[in-house]
Amino acid sequence: MSITNTSYIEITTFLLVGMPGLEYAHIWIAIPICSMYLIAILGNCTILFIIKTESSLHEPMYYFLSMLSLSDLGLSLSSLPTMLRIFLFNAPEISANACFAQEFFIHGFTALESSVLLIMSFDRFLAIHNPLRYSSILTSIRVAQIGMVFSFKSILLVLPFPFTLRSLRYCKKSQLSHSYCLHQDVMKLSCSDNRIDVIYGFFGAVCLMVDFMLIAVSYILILKTVLGIASRKEQLKALNTCVSHICAVVIFYLPIINLAIVHRFGQHVSPLINVLMANVLLLVPPLMNPIVYCVKTRQIRVRVAAKLCQKQIYNSDM
Repeated sequence: MSITNTSYIEITTFLLVGMPGLEYAHIWIAIPICSMYLIAILGNCTILFIIKTESSLHEPMYYFLSMLSLSDLGLSLSSLPTMLRIFLFNAPEISANACFAQEFFIHGFTALESSVLLIMSFDRFLAIHNPLRYSSILTSIRVAQIGMVFSFKSILLVLPFPFTLRSLRYCKKSQLSHSYCLHQDVMKLSCSDNRIDVIYGFFGAVCLMVDFMLIAVSYILILKTVLGIASRKEQLKALNTCVSHICAVVIFYLPIINLAIVHRFGQHVSPLINVLMANVLLLVPPLMNPIVYCVKTRQIRVRVAAKLCQKQIYNSDM
């Protein structure tokens, strides 16, 4: 903290929180948390490796899946440092600049994942509605262009966050309510006018909800197309190609909606519940997405199994 005048003390360090009331068990809580991070990182790296090395998977659907894995990796790596510091080393302090940087990356990769899920929903609609022109419409170059545009959009959306937060003045309060920095959490500690942050934060949340509504529209169109297919077997086959993506959408948006409701209406909710829901937001999607796609996507599952068998044969020969 630094004293800038006699009227207030400026906060230059924030305090993150672990599990309120369970501080004595942090070292034990660190075991499942570290395990989840490890599985998430290994799972997403495996997806990326399989898609890169298997030429038969060089198709739009799998390119978009690799974008999803990259955004999941970004989410995991953005929150990993503070989570490890809190639960392994009991060090909840974080400098203001580090906090602003962390919330930029967390919100940036969250926006990117939302955009990727939206792209994937249109990809599924196009594959079902117009399968004959699917490959000619979504060429590799066009997929790369779409990825670049949405990545740029995600960066631009969250770029003002650290600058608007840095322009605020922080005094008296330094205790955050999560294990990592979030825009809406940090701006509440401000003792100066934060109306710009409130408005822009609301705009960012609306952008995520627009993505969600467009995904819902995509599935309404998919359902309409599927119902127009005469064969019931073909209907089920078409819907089955969407199961993995539907699971990814639910896994991603449900924690976001729950956390938003708690932030807006849950003033009397236990701090432990608040922290748990926030941790689920960043831990579960990167953990579950590779598992869901490996289990539900035969092409990925077969390639992963083949790589594992190949490794076992090589080890036995050694």
